[in-house]
Amino acid sequence: MSKTGIYLTIWIGKDSPRPASKEMAEALQSVEITHSDEGRSGFEVTFLTANNGLKGSEDLKPFSRVILMVTINAVQQVMMDGIIAYQQLTPSSDPGRESSTLTVTGEDVSIMMDLHEKAMPHPGQDAITIARSIIQKYPQYGLEEDFTDPETNNRPSVEQWTPRQRGTDLELIKNLADRYAYDFYIIPGPKPKKNTAYWGPPRHEGGPQGVLNVNLGPDSNVETINFRYNALSPVRVTGQLQDRETNEIQPIDVTSSQRRELSREPAMSSQSHFRTRQFRQSGLDAREALARAQAMTDRSAEEVVQAEGVIDAARYGDLLKAREPVDLRGAGHGYDGTWYVKSVTHNIKRGEYKQRFVLTRGGLGPKNLKVKK
Repeated sequence: MSKTGIYLTIWIGKDSPRPASKEMAEALQSVEITHSDEGRSGFEVTFLTANNGLKGSEDLKPFSRVILMVTINAVQQVMMDGIIAYQQLTPSSDPGRESSTLTVTGEDVSIMMDLHEKAMPHPGQDAITIARSIIQKYPQYGLEEDFTDPETNNRPSVEQWTPRQRGTDLELIKNLADRYAYDFYIIPGPKPKKNTAYWGPPRHEGGPQGVLNVNLGPDSNVETINFRYNALSPVRVTGQLQDRETNEIQPIDVTSSQRRELSREPAMSSQSHFRTRQFRQSGLDAREALARAQAMTDRSAEEVVQAEGVIDAARYGDLLKAREPVDLRGAGHGYDGTWYVKSVTHNIKRGEYKQRFVLTRGGLGPKNLKVKK
């Protein structure tokens, strides 16, 4: 499926995915894949078919596993390892032509962690131990852990209190991540049938991606882009808490982010006014309460400025990766520099491959700009 030197490969199957049949590959019309640091990554695959169906469509039933790979510059990358959740057939009014469409939609393999609500204790386990125990329940999806220990990670004794689960495995692991302004998501690959479970802070460090060039003549690779500054995003958290261990009243006053800032003028230090929010959680010790209040401020400060745009994959010459930093130039002094790629949606059709992206950071001005040619 290429007129651009970019090739798409699809594997599909109920239990063990395998390369799609020739008939299915030829019927493939379009693919959309979305990677984001919020929620599950998703995909939509559309096939052209006759009204009497598509050969091999038994592999396209709900809960079949789909692996999508893209080859660009002779390098194959796994873009999605997911599970079909929805199927839609749109019949054609012309019975003599293959002009009906069959569309399957699904999400990454973490959807299987969100099927069954549970009510169970996790005695004597801290947040990262509980998160690891959840991942270990799903070995069939080739999950490797990439976890980061929180700086404050209290392991409760059985005499103190017992963490309890009231919801699905996915809800619990994401709620545990939110306590520290962490992300949880599944990274497909690097090989087919393998995945990485990431549980940790937003990855503002990483290997350089291809630079996004705006208004630079023949060097431009961004088709459209727009920027937004939300002055109401940053939040200072204040209040007080009765320490669970000492019963003493402890003040809470978090006025700055502790995350690595990508801009030279972060809003948390340059704005004259801020929203404030009261810390109202209870039943915590002082260290844990401060960590949760800090997480609230950190999360609010990371998305003050957003950029949304579109690039052509063939012109860009690479796949823009979500959840990693990228450099941008040519947009002007306030918006040049390093950004965090919050999400990327890949739209693939025959002869066309567009990538829609959302970038975020905490303020204006380039802190540094390392250019990858």
